[in-house]
Amino acid sequence: MRQVVSLYLPTWPIDRLRRRLGPHAPPPDALLVLTGMEGRRRVLTAVSLPARAMGLHAGMAVSQAQALVPDLVMMDADPKADAEALEKLAVWSLRRYSPMIALDPPDGLMLDITGATHPHGGAEGLVGDVLRRLADVETAGRAVCAPTYGSAHALARFGSAPLRVVDPLELADAIAGLPLLALRLDAGTVHKLATFGIETIAELEAMPRASLALRFGSEPGKRLDQVYGRLSEPFEPVEAPERIEVERRFAEPIGAPETLERYTRKLVDALALELEEAGLGARRLDLRFHRVDNAVQAIRAGLAKASREKKQLARLLCDKIQTIDPGFGVERMVLAAPVVEPLGLHTMSTLGERAVPGVSALVDVLGNRVGEERLFRLAARESHIPERSVERIAPMADPTLLRWPQRWPRPARLLPRPETIETMALLPDHPPVHFVWRGVRRRVTRADGPERIYGEWHLSEAEWLSIRDYFLVEDETGARYWVFRQGDGMDPATGAQGWFLHGLFG
Repeated sequence: MRQVVSLYLPTWPIDRLRRRLGPHAPPPDALLVLTGMEGRRRVLTAVSLPARAMGLHAGMAVSQAQALVPDLVMMDADPKADAEALEKLAVWSLRRYSPMIALDPPDGLMLDITGATHPHGGAEGLVGDVLRRLADVETAGRAVCAPTYGSAHALARFGSAPLRVVDPLELADAIAGLPLLALRLDAGTVHKLATFGIETIAELEAMPRASLALRFGSEPGKRLDQVYGRLSEPFEPVEAPERIEVERRFAEPIGAPETLERYTRKLVDALALELEEAGLGARRLDLRFHRVDNAVQAIRAGLAKASREKKQLARLLCDKIQTIDPGFGVERMVLAAPVVEPLGLHTMSTLGERAVPGVSALVDVLGNRVGEERLFRLAARESHIPERSVERIAPMADPTLLRWPQRWPRPARLLPRPETIETMALLPDHPPVHFVWRGVRRRVTRADGPERIYGEWHLSEAEWLSIRDYFLVEDETGARYWVFRQGDGMDPATGAQGWFLHGLFG
């Protein structure tokens, strides 16, 4: 089942204008509207949320709006600039979220995210990331992921939730109560249907199809079939003008998996030549399959490190070909590299040394199978507090110069948070004689310490006098633990004198 996201930007022209004006933009609570000409009438083309709350809406005559709200802030609309900005947003989204994105003018995008959700932790994570990034640039948005283009479009504009992922089994219930305008029918048809008491999608779906077509034409039935997924919709993907891509057209449609794989490898060879001529390496690959029924399917592969190695690129794409349904055949294949980086020539030795194998190919395979966000490596971080002195970084990130302290050993396993233990120890500087952790009493046979770590006073007032005294202790079984006392053992202001286990050695 497909996964399609409809991204609806209800105040796109207003938000774009505010970004352009910057500090000179009207305040957020201003009754801001944009105006333009509709024939010989001057009407509102966009309305801010405060103005909408006053009863104004797009399409209203300016004279009527001024009569209702005298203190309006009116500015001229610029539909051309709005359309150009929307296309730029689509190209940006193309590089980050999905290989198939279409414009849904004047205020939305359609993203086919089928098979492209794992880098974001699923469809909900992807949709949430889209809305968070829009909010960061003060752009209002609503996004719904559904099995069909029509249902996603309807729920994004007429549903109650600004963020929603619709299960295919719940599609009928989700759209049943939506008004007929959600089907993208013209106002005249909606008015005619309303005269017969038909106001929701469920009521229209219950009508006999023959009488529906006889009275209202084929459009209502077509929109119903599209919203329920019984009829496919044309999808015109946006293409980044500067990206490198190659394509292959076929006189006869192809569909066998081995044939798709063979031509995938040929496309990879052609793309590698284009990348080499440009001195670039691919960080992401998009392979689109254009079927004879005008449907388009795509697969996306990401790379941890820029590359144009043919075998590596072909393997990443061929591993996903089984997810493609060729239908009645594929008539065109397009391979593109939407994200590239400079990549120089490789230096090859002529002295017979064996090449040192890298791990980037393995990282690419694992990342495309389980998700890029699940792969990481650990690196030291500038902090004296143990739980703050380590961070996750990308598997192929550049080496860091920071190192952990060499004088005192650090445990192989650091617990997510220190766990309370019951101990008996002589204060102030002696290690525990024994301790109880997770219900098991352990007698200490050897110990080393204390290593005193002070709180980071510049981050929090609570850490101004905070002290931890760490000990490396070993029990009678030979297991070694990293424990600490909160405080210096004498002054209560330095800590509550409680004991904690923070890590395990070996």
